Amino acid sequence: MVGAWLVLLMLAGPLAGKLTGVQKNDTAEWLPSDAESTQVYELQERFQTTETAPAIIVFERSAGITSADEATVAAFADRLAGVDGVTGEVVGPIPAEDGEALQLVVPVEMGDDGWAKTATRVDEMRGIVGEGGDGLATHITGPVGISADQSSVFEGADFSLMFITVLIIVGILLFAYRSPVLWLLPVLSAGAALTIAQAVIYGLARGDGLTVTGQGASILMVLVLGAGTDYALLLIARYREELTRTADRHVAMGVALRRATPAIVASAATVVIAMLCLTFADMSSTASLGPVVAIGIAVGLLAMLTLLPALLVIVGRWVFWPKKPKIGVPEAAANNRWARLGASIARRPRTVWIGTAGVLAVLTIGVTSLNAGGLSAADGFVGKPDSIVGQEVLGRHFDGGNGQPVVVVADEASAARVEQTLTGTEGIAEVSDPVVADGLVQLTGSLTEHPDSDSAKAAVETLRAELDSIEGADARVGGYTATQIDLTNANQHDNRLIIPLVLVVVLLVLGFLLRAIVAPLVLVATVVLSFGAALGISAVVFENVFGFAGVDSSFPLLAFIWLVALGIDYNIFLMHRVREETQLGGPTSGALTGLATTGRVITSAGLVMAGTFAALASMPLVFFAELGFAVALGVLIDTFVVRSILVTGLSLDLGRWMWWPSELARKKDVSGSEHAGREPALTR
Repeated sequence: MVGAWLVLLMLAGPLAGKLTGVQKNDTAEWLPSDAESTQVYELQERFQTTETAPAIIVFERSAGITSADEATVAAFADRLAGVDGVTGEVVGPIPAEDGEALQLVVPVEMGDDGWAKTATRVDEMRGIVGEGGDGLATHITGPVGISADQSSVFEGADFSLMFITVLIIVGILLFAYRSPVLWLLPVLSAGAALTIAQAVIYGLARGDGLTVTGQGASILMVLVLGAGTDYALLLIARYREELTRTADRHVAMGVALRRATPAIVASAATVVIAMLCLTFADMSSTASLGPVVAIGIAVGLLAMLTLLPALLVIVGRWVFWPKKPKIGVPEAAANNRWARLGASIARRPRTVWIGTAGVLAVLTIGVTSLNAGGLSAADGFVGKPDSIVGQEVLGRHFDGGNGQPVVVVADEASAARVEQTLTGTEGIAEVSDPVVADGLVQLTGSLTEHPDSDSAKAAVETLRAELDSIEGADARVGGYTATQIDLTNANQHDNRLIIPLVLVVVLLVLGFLLRAIVAPLVLVATVVLSFGAALGISAVVFENVFGFAGVDSSFPLLAFIWLVALGIDYNIFLMHRVREETQLGGPTSGALTGLATTGRVITSAGLVMAGTFAALASMPLVFFAELGFAVALGVLIDTFVVRSILVTGLSLDLGRWMWWPSELARKKDVSGSEHAGREPALTR
């Protein structure tokens, strides 16, 4: 088995390293598939021979622009025309009415891979215009400048994110196992899974069968390493337990696999199916994320059920040094902290679960302050890169919508009426002359307010409504502001569609695993409550501690997917063991023994997953910082509160009815003498 994996790794390694080269981060890969702004983006190709986007270079002198400044900037314009990728005429210098700024508009060819080259092209432009001197400040902004700053965020991010993630995992594994060697096997197995997954995804993406974005590649890395390690923790815990019962490590591993595999497979299946639900999303970036992550989790599952067991059996018991498991000396679970916690809950289970649920419900109130209307380009960065400073300078000296016009494409026969409507719409100025091609007409108009502002969005909404009333015009409105509106609408649609779909999927998986109806309903309710509490706390922290302006409109859905799909994992790990123990000693004994025997491993797994998502906060983008914080917090709540206290309290209070309508619903608690020496029905 190890030999087979080594061969796969030798073949996959070179391919995995090429994944960055097939990532698609251009605008079309993020837009809603059938939105107006997407249609305009595609139709614009008919009006220009190449796909272009503007780099806006703004020059500012607070004491006033001089004639020497104008001559210098004009010379820059001539030199910028020779930059690789610059196509068409460089417009400017354009003076500001207040006399304190100038701007150049540099059209840059984007093409198939132009967005990936923005950082290089902006660096070349900066080499020409400098960064300001003698009182003349220079900033490069516009779509190309912002894209370059976003690209720099991901430059080298894969390595740094992987390094931080692995460091967190190693630290937690060292703490969990107290072994200087054992941590290496799950990390190697997870790393092998990530390499194979990246190679498979590269092959599919190269053949245009799959779309991969930079966001998807980063989340893939975190999830494969985190989830893979979680599966490894569960398997190793069962393997170690069996090593105390038999001298033959091969037999021990066989029993461990039989007992642990159903829970691990159910956990992975929940995540995979939940990810595949994302393919129904309107948002192209969200829809493409689902298959990418699903492939990663599936490969991670395969590695932890084949490669890791082979490695553990090969190295033998010494890998657990200095605390090797001994035959006849079972792991002390009867008196550990989780057993003591279970005993305290058992005294008043109903009071405990009602009180816990009440506290979590109160914490969900914070969700009301969550601003999910989307993030502007300026609010999307942690910090303030040069392109955002340039936007602020443009806003002080030029029209708010400068460089981000409204774009209208309509039937050629309706050109006059469309132009009249565009000109007469409040909030839109400086309408361009019509451009005709293939029976269509294109017009652009500058917004008088900043393109991210509510007033700019209102102007676009008004324009769309008025154009819709022109019979036969088939007018569509695009551009930056229209795209932001469509992104928000698409994400809201995806929330309404995919969240209920994922809940149904999770219920079905739990029902199949636990052979019950009540238990799945209870577990899903607890995870949804946990999600609400995590989101409520996050909303308050984002606004009052971190000072973020809001959250991306895709944030609620992605946070829900990760928290429900991953949070249910720990309930699966717990309740699968509780079901097994209930077969032996009845519902009360099953709930208490299940908590005591899984407490340590599930806590370690929760810490690993929380740590890996917290690593996303190392990236200087608000979206990743918020997603990492919210998911890490939610996983910790699931691990330490929901699974340990709330679910245990509910299991003890509901008793055998937790397993209705299965046979376990008729299982009563048995005495200690009846329980002693019996094996679970699973292995008899």
